[in-house]
Amino acid sequence: MAANERVDPSADVLDQAAAVFGLLSSPSRLHIVWALAQGECDVSGLAERVGGALPAVSQHLAKLKLAGLVRSRREGRRVVYLIDDQDIVTTVQGLVGRLAERRGPGERARGLGA
Repeated sequence: MAANERVDPSADVLDQAAAVFGLLSSPSRLHIVWALAQGECDVSGLAERVGGALPAVSQHLAKLKLAGLVRSRREGRRVVYLIDDQDIVTTVQGLVGRLAERRGPGERARGLGA
């Protein structure tokens, strides 16, 4: 293959990427990923942080978990969620961080940075 020859990703890879972007197209799920990128948390803490109802946040977490973006572990009776795909976090932080920078210092996202 020549140095300037470009190779496109396979249809399967593009399908997977579209699925992940589709999942992250929800502001609530994006906020959950942003919050978990800064540290693990249980569902009630996430609901408080993202301003969502507990059942809705639980459903978002289930979808993110099914997609392999987050995982959970038990601590006694409590279930703690954490990021399971650091590459997605890097992408989210890069995009959201860049958009926050464009808006100016008065509207910067809290907790910005990696």
